[in-house]
Amino acid sequence: MANLDGNSLTIDDVLAVARGAAPAALSGAARETMQKSRALIDGLAAGDAAIYAVNTGVGLLADVRIPREDLDQLQRNVIRSHAAGVGPPLEREAVRAMMLIRANVLAKGFSGIRPLVAERLCDLLNGGVTPVVPSQGSVGASGDLAPLAHMALVLMGEGEAEIAGAVLPGAEAMARAGIEPIDLHPKEGISLINGTQAMLAIGCLELDAARVLAETADVVCALTLDALRGTPRAFDERIHAARPHPGQMASAARLRQLLEGSEIRQSHIACRRVQDAYSLRCAPQVHGAVRDALAEARRVFSIELNSATDNPLVFGDEILSGGNFHGEPLAFQLDFLAIALTALAGISERRMDRLVNPALNEDLPPFLAGRPGLESGLMMAQVTAAALVGENRVLAHPASTGSITTSGNKEDFVSMGMTSATKFQRVVRNTRAVLAIEALAAARALDLLAPLKTSAPLEDARTRIRTVSPPLTGDRAYYRDIAALDALIASGALAGI
Repeated sequence: MANLDGNSLTIDDVLAVARGAAPAALSGAARETMQKSRALIDGLAAGDAAIYAVNTGVGLLADVRIPREDLDQLQRNVIRSHAAGVGPPLEREAVRAMMLIRANVLAKGFSGIRPLVAERLCDLLNGGVTPVVPSQGSVGASGDLAPLAHMALVLMGEGEAEIAGAVLPGAEAMARAGIEPIDLHPKEGISLINGTQAMLAIGCLELDAARVLAETADVVCALTLDALRGTPRAFDERIHAARPHPGQMASAARLRQLLEGSEIRQSHIACRRVQDAYSLRCAPQVHGAVRDALAEARRVFSIELNSATDNPLVFGDEILSGGNFHGEPLAFQLDFLAIALTALAGISERRMDRLVNPALNEDLPPFLAGRPGLESGLMMAQVTAAALVGENRVLAHPASTGSITTSGNKEDFVSMGMTSATKFQRVVRNTRAVLAIEALAAARALDLLAPLKTSAPLEDARTRIRTVSPPLTGDRAYYRDIAALDALIASGALAGI
């Protein structure tokens, strides 16, 4: 159960609710806090003072006063007019995460809206009603306005939503779940759409996926290093204690543990090779830097989960306009995560090339083919990995540096954080496929070194690989193997070796 109080939501809570395993509810304390701030808004709405988005227009139209009889209509119009997104819909889990985080932000009590609004978001989550939210249209400045507006449309009984696999008009989807639409009152429309919850939802989900990739990369790297008869001496604890970045030390320790007891290592313990290539020797430094980037993003995301990102905000008997909706803190992290995962994919592809390239190793047949020439082996699999790394390099270009002025120059510097989020999502997918290709090649190379065996944990990893990708007996269409290994990695089956 995610008990929303605006202060204690965790990334693990988000994952549990987004994936449908846990319900969500508004806490009693949050309900009381929200009611107090709502009383102030009710009073201001009945008064004559100009209050942004309560009795004025929004954006460049903030100087336009709205008659008292039109204040509820203003909120409905804000939602309808901002629901201008385009592109393929966000994944169901991302929308559910977005709804949960938005409800938690409202639960803080700084938005000045009725508890009913946050409770109704929880009702949608618990009833399996997921708004259809286009993925494009947010510049991440006054928050993710367009995505959140598509979410809010359904609360009003408009827009579209999915329930039990069927996409229906919002009102019909709510009716099937036994949920009543709500009439928005002053400030409630703007409070639903001011915030960073779309980019943060994607960020939380993909951060977890990236964590699995970082842990899997150590396992796959160890398979490759042993298959190439590399040395684990570069992972000596003393080396990494001399440069004690947490991620680097963790990765080196993991690699030492994974390689301990390998028969393959013992077979060439006295060889003359002093140092391996960087893609092997420097794996802890690269993988570790990725781990540290993930840790920093987790810190930032955890703060944002429980932050008031609405505008204006209610503090006691005062209402203040500010800019907490601006997505820059998240945009920076999302851009850097894309850069970090691009490096993880890049070093993986370089290791894979060393497995198949006859110019880079003398112990294995060209492209790991059984009958080189007649068979091409994994020649094209390396090309696919290279293509994905090339695409990642384009996607790693930061979006957060590319502000475009919007709203008649009122919103003159924006974060582009939603673009950073969707780019990162694609980089995660590409990186997982690259690691799948390296795993395919590493398992094949180890097969070729039989009867020698690698370490016990790595033999376990190879067994798991072989459950979805049988040993090669000649050329075949490798796309099935790659897809199966991609799914295996996504499940975390190799991360926990």
